[in-house]
Amino acid sequence: MSYFSNHSQSTRHSAIPSDPQHPSAPSLAPRSRAPSSKHFSTSLQTSLEEKSQGKDKPITPSISGGVHPLRHTWVFWFRQQRAPGNKITNYEEGIKKIASFSSVESFWSLWTHLYSPSALLPTTDYLLFHSGIRRPVWEDPLNIDGGKWIIRLKKGVADHIWEDLVLAIIGDQFEDCRTVTASSETTNGDSRSTPSEWPEICGCTISVRQSEDIVTLWNRVDADVKVREKIRDTLRTVLNLPPSTIMEYKSNNDSMQDKSSFRNSAIDRTPLA
Repeated sequence: MSYFSNHSQSTRHSAIPSDPQHPSAPSLAPRSRAPSSKHFSTSLQTSLEEKSQGKDKPITPSISGGVHPLRHTWVFWFRQQRAPGNKITNYEEGIKKIASFSSVESFWSLWTHLYSPSALLPTTDYLLFHSGIRRPVWEDPLNIDGGKWIIRLKKGVADHIWEDLVLAIIGDQFEDCRTVTASSETTNGDSRSTPSEWPEICGCTISVRQSEDIVTLWNRVDADVKVREKIRDTLRTVLNLPPSTIMEYKSNNDSMQDKSSFRNSAIDRTPLA
């Protein structure tokens, strides 16, 4: 059975706001379920074991144990297209910040209150990005020279794929996927600190559409083909993708040129080893 969609592009549909009184705010509701992924760091594994023993409430740090910090601070964002008849806004204006987190405990406290992708209306996006990225858009200084891997999903399987992807990112499963450069860098005139402070993985998104769901994994340097391939192979592993999975890649520069995230992407035809 294939979990993956072969749509060439997503069909756009107007979304009905999930909260009529607050159309621009993300829907938040308690969700009681144990996470399914096994692909994450030891500290996240500890939290999973605690939750699997019946501790479904958000984790409260103990005085003795303290918090379990993540390597990076991450930010969840949300975007839902306006309903028909409302004023059309550009993509960036529709993005709303949900919250940031920097520890295992703060992640689970947020995650257990977010609706899963299967409960979202088309057309809705969740976005998870490194806190160093000011806005989760192509033009951000840390995104502009990068690109993204794209996987199209059939309806009904996005929840566990999205969860596994998020846990893999914040759990440092892509930490070995890095570009080796000098000790400092300048990106389009924006000087930043040493590259070691910025992971190669910028973030990920899930786009809920009418006929398919689309997950993307954004990386920082499009030009490094070897790093892109290592990210692809790691992505296959952490998501346990079947060999038949079609993977696509598109640079953010190409997205800016044709103003589309998913159209005209390149299908990866590298045979599995």
